[in-house]
Amino acid sequence: MSTAKRLAALLLSVTATATAATAAEPIEYGEELWVNTGTGDFAPYYMASNRFGVVTQTSTVLSRTYLNRPTAMSGRWGFGFGADIILDAASSTSYSMFDRKADEWSSHDLHPSRAWIQQLYGEIRHRKVFMTLGLKEVGSALLDDALSSGDITWSANARPMPGVRIGFIDFVDIPYTGGWVQINGNFFFGKPTDNGWLKHHFNYYNAFITTGRWANYKRCYFRTRPDMPLSVTVGMQAVAQFAGHQKFYSGGQILFEQDSPLRLKDFFNMMFPHGGDNFYDGNHLGSWDMMATCKFKSGHALKAYFQWPWEDGSGIGKLNGFDGLWGIEYKSSDKGIIEGAVIEYLDFTNQSGPIHWAPGDNPGTTIPGQATGADTYYNNYFYNGYAYYGMSQGTPMLKSTIYNTDGYLRYTDTRVRGFHLAARGHISSGLGYRAMVSYRKSWGDSFIPRISTVHTTSFMVEGTYQAPALPRWTFKAQLAMDRGNMYGDTFGFGISVSYKGSFNPSKQ
Repeated sequence: MSTAKRLAALLLSVTATATAATAAEPIEYGEELWVNTGTGDFAPYYMASNRFGVVTQTSTVLSRTYLNRPTAMSGRWGFGFGADIILDAASSTSYSMFDRKADEWSSHDLHPSRAWIQQLYGEIRHRKVFMTLGLKEVGSALLDDALSSGDITWSANARPMPGVRIGFIDFVDIPYTGGWVQINGNFFFGKPTDNGWLKHHFNYYNAFITTGRWANYKRCYFRTRPDMPLSVTVGMQAVAQFAGHQKFYSGGQILFEQDSPLRLKDFFNMMFPHGGDNFYDGNHLGSWDMMATCKFKSGHALKAYFQWPWEDGSGIGKLNGFDGLWGIEYKSSDKGIIEGAVIEYLDFTNQSGPIHWAPGDNPGTTIPGQATGADTYYNNYFYNGYAYYGMSQGTPMLKSTIYNTDGYLRYTDTRVRGFHLAARGHISSGLGYRAMVSYRKSWGDSFIPRISTVHTTSFMVEGTYQAPALPRWTFKAQLAMDRGNMYGDTFGFGISVSYKGSFNPSKQ
């Protein structure tokens, strides 16, 4: 048999196997109508955070239609796909921008797109390895996105980014460890599509705007046996921004421009977190993660976890004190008043010390010493803040760049300290709830500290009802507010009605 015939036979075999594996997987579909209104320039913090960037404005009427087939987990092969379309009529927010032709400042009312594709992807699995191509919502691999304040490296706060993701479906046993040590990981290359958003929101007077960037994410976790009463997960997450074109403005004029051209070797170099002396090396940040899980005979579980942020070598070496996210999560095995609860403490105030000095950044200097502090988390000298469509890709506890109505595309508040509490459960068989409260205080940024601190207290309570006679329908109401001078005083009320169904084409 020729090589071509062997390849054709192999493809036919794989196709037949995949078809059989996915034949039993139903196709899910649904529709949601969401309406919110309130006061303030934006929706309250908890109404907008960790929702994949879907809701940001004070008033919104939003329709969401989705169709997806989950990837089959049985058999050697599995396939899946999904599509998620959003129609949006939202209020505007006024941003200040400099008109270079008129040589004056002006105000621009901006709002989200009236329609966009939130998800559109195809997925293939072979045994424990998967590959996803397209737009797919992927949140934290460690934390509960519905209760946590948010993963500090890769959260559920921003819209999904088109790209390719490859990795393990779940933890897999490492050979010769008898199942006592498992590994999980994946890596992602994506192309941000928010160039237009950046251009429409930048002030064109000071600082800079960088467009045309690429993005990379990678994660590697190790875990001890999860069926034991106590298991431990440890590992690292890392992201990178690379390539792109920067325009630096001063007084409304372009001071200089510089390019970081996309090179083929970047796709290899960005897979390994590192620092460098110029922007060709990209912007790297991430976290050291650890979680201990204690399982009780009753089925309840208690988790203790932390995430330590890093922006360069000093952070990787944990020279940034107690900076990080520290949390405890409780999860019940039964339905009840408290089915899950989280308490978290966030501290981003050390940042490896207040001073950054590197001889390589100052040609001609006679000072040989080096101080790698002032990490200014989520900011970089070549790239805009670590955000996508204005929403933080890491923890939303750091004020996202969308809130900078002066058109500044970097984070203004990175030295933040605060706490977060959340709980969910059921009051009755069909009536569920979720409640959150947080407090944050900010000293500004390492390079641009605030003269006076700012703070905010945020609150949200949500009720969900599913009538026994209408099992496919879900009704939700949400009340949220902020008080303080970080976001301003806001108030919001939202309601949604959603329908979910499924069908199996193989049985039609």
